[in-house]
Parts: sequence; structure tokens; C-alpha cells
Amino acid sequence: MIAHIQGKLVEKSPTEVVIDCNGVGYQINISLHTYTLLPNTDFIKLFTFLQIKEDGHHLFGFVEKSERELFKLLISVSGVGASIARTMLSSMEPMQIINAIGLADVGTIQSIKGIGAKTAQRVILDLKDKVLKLYSLDDISITSNNTNKDEALSALEVLGFNKKIAEKAIDKIVKENPDATVESLIKLALKNL
Repeated sequence: MIAHIQGKLVEKSPTEVVIDCNGVGYQINISLHTYTLLPNTDFIKLFTFLQIKEDGHHLFGFVEKSERELFKLLISVSGVGASIARTMLSSMEPMQIINAIGLADVGTIQSIKGIGAKTAQRVILDLKDKVLKLYSLDDISITSNNTNKDEALSALEVLGFNKKIAEKAIDKIVKENPDATVESLIKLALKNL
């Protein structure tokens, strides 16, 4: 098993990268999530998963170890292959997928291209217990889609605040007060920014 590859980034596209490691170029399949997290440097390190099948060897790379672990969980589900798992990780943030599984949100998983109702139900049935062991229900419910949080973040961006800084401030407020209204989120965030 190849656990990680570290080397010079030679080629980069939204679906794959080529990393030169001591004169050997490794072609690595990536998700859109990993593509957005790739550093702007020439020298990178990706955590990898090597899938060996009768039709070939496929190497998948991830900037975050947690994304690799979620990928492994997803491909353990019957009917979910590596390409569907990669599509899932390209369509949603890993934590959104974890939330949908933990909260048994079939609609969210089914909204991903290539996932039907039966596959979405199978993913939840097979992985819900595993996800709940790895992540507490508090983590899942706090980070679940919170429209108040999204609206407050959008308002702060319109006011000219940096998205990442505003997001950190709002996340902190939501953890302390999960039932806060949009107005109170904005007011509290403005005090902290």
C-alpha cells in the first residue's frame, strides 16, 4: 500500500495530478475538494489510496487524511465504486457527506449526480453507525446545514469581511448558541471581527 506521495507537482487538473517523486511521475486521481485545497507550491504531499483491480491499478490522492478515510468508507458500500465516491467528494464537502449520513438525510446524498434512492439508502444504512462512532452527534448537528449561519455569512461577505475569517467567527457563535437568529449571529460576529 502506498500511504502518501511527496514530490514536485508536475501537472494539475480538477480530476488528477502528476507528482514527480525522484524521477518517477505518479498519476493520481483527485476529487474537486482536494483540488481546491492544493497548495500553490511546487512541492506537495498527498495521502493516497491504491486500488488494485483486474483492469488496472488506480491511485487516489487526498490533501486531508480525513477525506481519504471517508473515501475508504464510501467504497466499502456495495454499489459505490471509486468513481462514485470521488464524485461524492467532488460534489460536497466531506463534512457535509458525514452530516447527511449521520442524520440519515437521504435527499442530500441522492442529490449527488449518479446516486439513486437505493444507493443513498444503502450508504446511510451501511455507514451511519460507523460515522456516529467516529463523530459525536453534537459535531454532526452543529455542522449540519444551518440556513441562519449561511445567511449571516452571506451578509458579512456583502459587508466586505473576509469569508474565512467571518466563517470562523460565526462557527464559534453557533457552537455557543446553536439557536441564534440571523440578526443575533450578525451582531455577535460584528463584535468579534
